[in-house]
Amino acid sequence: MGKDVHVVKHPKGWAAKVAGNQKATKVTATQKEAEKVAIKIATNQKSEVLIHGRDGKIRDKNSYGNDPRKSKG
Repeated sequence: MGKDVHVVKHPKGWAAKVAGNQKATKVTATQKEAEKVAIKIATNQKSEVLIHGRDGKIRDKNSYGNDPRKSKG
């Protein structure tokens, strides 16, 4: 399982940033573009995307291959 990917406000727009990294993986002009980048990363790493609003609070999150509610059977 990979690290969570956050979509956060950035001085140059919006950024997709992997948890624990100092620098953003990719900076984009819009939140939607950053979200698409984050989804690609999370799908490859089987992790979660956490989308932050302009205020910095998490407003949405989705699992891509690592759903904690999924039953094993």
